[in-house]
Amino acid sequence: MTKKQLEECEKKKQEFFSGWQREKADFINYKKKEGERLAEIAEAMKEDLLLRIIPILDSFSLAEKTIPPEEKENKSVKGLLLIKKQLEEFLKSEDVEEIPCTKEFNPYLHEAVEEVASESEEGTIAEEVGKGYQFKGTVIRPAKVKVNKLKS
Repeated sequence: MTKKQLEECEKKKQEFFSGWQREKADFINYKKKEGERLAEIAEAMKEDLLLRIIPILDSFSLAEKTIPPEEKENKSVKGLLLIKKQLEEFLKSEDVEEIPCTKEFNPYLHEAVEEVASESEEGTIAEEVGKGYQFKGTVIRPAKVKVNKLKS
């Protein structure tokens, strides 16, 4: 092999090696981006599932409000309340938190469903109608509230 052929061969080898290195780096970046994309999809699916479970918890809460105090010691009622507690603990373990109903209305956390004429300060919360929830710090369902409005 001549010196010129050897140099040509070395040049081609370097081109192939550089191309291989670029492709390897591109593939590593692709794998990383695809992993992030799949994690986002999984998180969105989890959020959707949690949003489907929350109304079940709401139904248990409504049912609990209708139970007379003398019936709360009934074994069947205790069983239903235990299921409600398990749902609450499950949601908490999945980073779902109830939005606290403070006096001050916050449009990022609360959804005003009605204005109530009142002597109280305008724009404050009069009553919580439906609980709101956050998933990992992001509101997935705002709390439904009645807001005070000054009497005219």
